[in-house]
Amino acid sequence: MGTMFQVLLPVDVDEDRAFAAAQAITSLPDGKKPIQVTILNVQEKVDVADDSGGASSETWYNEHDFPESVTKVEEFLKNSGFVVEKRREHSDPAKKIIEIANEINADRIVMSGRKKSPVGKVLFGSVTQAVLLNGNVPVTVIAV
Repeated sequence: MGTMFQVLLPVDVDEDRAFAAAQAITSLPDGKKPIQVTILNVQEKVDVADDSGGASSETWYNEHDFPESVTKVEEFLKNSGFVVEKRREHSDPAKKIIEIANEINADRIVMSGRKKSPVGKVLFGSVTQAVLLNGNVPVTVIAV
């Protein structure tokens, strides 16, 4: 393991959820290790069929076209003193999150769920649930 505590921060286009997860990283107990954050935005592969023959996300996906949520979170984390890198992938989100977590030897994945009920239960979206069930890295889920 490196001397950095590696955190993987998967974010979608929702700025509030992305920011809530980023804020949670600032309160992680880091001990003495500096924290490196990899912000990951995964564009889900989409194939849409219609009368004109259909469209595929392959045609408009651009790996450099980060959503605003990523830019804002990157700025916030850099200003908070973290080492930050960002990645954009085109794949099945849950599979790619787990794959990247393994690739960077993530110590933790931080992602946001959604608070859905008056009781305050957290509803895990399918991506969050798949990462929790299939990943082998501790996952912190922030309810937004």
